[in-house]
Amino acid sequence: MTSTVVILGCGYVGTELGYRLATSDDIESVTGVRRSADGVSAIETAGFDALQGDLTEDETLASLPDADVVVFAASAGGGDTTTAREVYVEGQQAVLEHFGGREHPPERYLYTSSTGVYGDHGGEWVDEETPLEAASDRSRVLVEAETVALETASEHGMDGTVARFAGLYGPGRYRLDRYLTGPVTEGVLNLTHRDDAAGALAFFIEEDCARGEVVLVVDDEPVSKWELADWLAKQCGAPAPPKQTKADRLADESLSSAARQRIQAAKRCRNEKLRALGYTLQYPSFREGYRNAVETSSI
Repeated sequence: MTSTVVILGCGYVGTELGYRLATSDDIESVTGVRRSADGVSAIETAGFDALQGDLTEDETLASLPDADVVVFAASAGGGDTTTAREVYVEGQQAVLEHFGGREHPPERYLYTSSTGVYGDHGGEWVDEETPLEAASDRSRVLVEAETVALETASEHGMDGTVARFAGLYGPGRYRLDRYLTGPVTEGVLNLTHRDDAAGALAFFIEEDCARGEVVLVVDDEPVSKWELADWLAKQCGAPAPPKQTKADRLADESLSSAARQRIQAAKRCRNEKLRALGYTLQYPSFREGYRNAVETSSI
């Protein structure tokens, strides 16, 4: 039985994870950490313990309870490369050094990563064995962060797990207006519903699996952005939105280099390993994942 779990950066996915674990018979206690008062309030509303603090500060780390499992789900948001490094690399290192130095260090450490580590694969399929070809400084930080999650965790006596999420969507992040009004830029989407992101993490913890491993957490069906937009429009009874090619979008001279790389990157993510571990997706494709958003849409 896993007694205690601490979720650091307990935001969009972490709060749902904490809710699931707090209602599990296998978990004694769950504590979520957020920087903002609103974030702490959201954790408390979800029904588990909350602490307000900054993971880069020793005071915050010292205030955390001992844990059998630590989940690092902090996000740098849309910050620049420097911010990403401070959160994903330096932040992780500080957390691992702190917990590793305790009298009773955690057994497990889970880190939430991104399929942004792959770079551009020309629309070809990728999985956990695919060599990483990060094309931007930020992507290279993400690759380094995965190494920290596995190797530095091991150095401190913890079994690390990297959950590599595709594009997150779900309650509060369906962004229907963006797809229905357009213009929609061509490209391939790999998607992970929030409930499956949290569900997979809970599964790894409760089933005690994926120790020392990287697992792609993504649904069954990569989808063209144009196909998704047209499907959503049809389901909502709206006209098909205007489309634009990548070349059209890239003609915008105000785009940052990072935005250009995201637009140009293309890949299709496989989830065979996730399924082989025994996890059953709640939302195996965009059709199931967007159903509630479509049914409640006022468009």
